Amino acid sequence: MIILGIHTAGPACDLAIWRDGEVLAEAREPMVRGQDARLPELTKSLLDEAGYTFTDISRYAVVTGPGSFTGIRVGVAFGRGLSLATGAPCIGVTSLEAAQPAGQQGSAIVALAAQKRPPDITFWAQTFRSGMATAIANEMRADELVQLMSDRPHLLFGDQDALSRCFPNDSIHAAAPSAARAAAVAAELDPDQRPARPTYARSPDAALPASKPKQ
Repeated sequence: MIILGIHTAGPACDLAIWRDGEVLAEAREPMVRGQDARLPELTKSLLDEAGYTFTDISRYAVVTGPGSFTGIRVGVAFGRGLSLATGAPCIGVTSLEAAQPAGQQGSAIVALAAQKRPPDITFWAQTFRSGMATAIANEMRADELVQLMSDRPHLLFGDQDALSRCFPNDSIHAAAPSAARAAAVAAELDPDQRPARPTYARSPDAALPASKPKQ
């Protein structure tokens, strides 16, 4: 099985080609905007490097968020478009699933920094049991995450710098989402159960302009 991983939910265009447990090629270009313009060319270059064409891809794995609102939409739309053109399924993988290390056992939480400015510090978080998600991705306040860890101890993966301020006495395992990990996760998922849809976990920050009052 050959999988193309796509991750634009963060501050980069991140791509990977995965085949039967091995990452054959990767490309990552930091950028906070313009992924839509760069993504097609970068994908074609990566396929050329690996010696494949779009018709060789068995499935597409797209990181669906939480993360950058615009980046999420770019990646999902691109993956869906490739799926429509080639017939290969497009599978959605959350940012937290794409950050969880392979082979994790026991109860775990993956948490990535969302809002970083005090006092409104929040994390994107998702719970797992032996690699399988046990809840949907959601946004949690720092105190809610601390309470969750207090109620039931978990291994803690994610944004090490941000988490260390909330858990100064706990072991934190650094982890970040990647296209390569998304591809590996997607290999184990049922395409019919995991179509690529945006995972925002909260409403976008942008607001529609107020309508003018009627005269």
